[in-house]
Amino acid sequence: MIICKSPAEIERLRRSGRMVRGLLEELRERVHPGVSTLDLEKYIERRIAQLGARPAFKGYRGYPCCLCASVNSEVIHGIPSERCLKRGDILSLDMGVVVDGYYGDSAITVPVGEISESTQRLLRVTQESLQLAIDQAQLGSRLGDICATVQRHVEENGYSVVREFVGHGIGRQLHEEPQIPNFGQPGHGPVLKQGMVLAIEPMVNAGGPAVRVLADNWTAVTADGALSAHFEHMVAVTRNGPDILTLQ
Repeated sequence: MIICKSPAEIERLRRSGRMVRGLLEELRERVHPGVSTLDLEKYIERRIAQLGARPAFKGYRGYPCCLCASVNSEVIHGIPSERCLKRGDILSLDMGVVVDGYYGDSAITVPVGEISESTQRLLRVTQESLQLAIDQAQLGSRLGDICATVQRHVEENGYSVVREFVGHGIGRQLHEEPQIPNFGQPGHGPVLKQGMVLAIEPMVNAGGPAVRVLADNWTAVTADGALSAHFEHMVAVTRNGPDILTLQ
């Protein structure tokens, strides 16, 4: 069942969403060669506690950390470790918080020092696909319009979308209905109604779409070893169009 949120609930979700986005921007400033993803995990765990929130990911289905930190060919759910980042890497940072019972969830992919022009293009196209998808979150549109928009933009630019993992509704639970694939057909799926809150998150591979999960049972990597990028925003469907809740 898709739960439509009241205006008061959307404001609570905005508070959580803004907190997540602010924390991701703090992490962005700390990403540089020589830093380990475990350093970032320790920092963000302290900051969440300082802000009086609760980490959304730690303990969720047994996940051990507050942060998902996925490097290069790691698509999502990378577990922070003592591995140090190197110049030219890209790092996907995905995290969530719970504030007064409402979830915030967002993701960015950031460069580690200078990256190649081709890698910059992967990040740019992934971000563009997210914004184009958000633009489709209009009253009366269909969920498939969002999904198809991501797929079309990504594939027109020579990349592929991950099919095994999807975006989702969000509210008092981290993952609510509907599921939001990054592929589909326009004009299909549930009608978008006022109060729906969607976590839209393109996961885009430079190579083929296939992924596999490592022995830790969490980290998903591209099957062909190609780079992958991931961006995510929480978006409310309103009378005035899409309202991005994960903006600072």
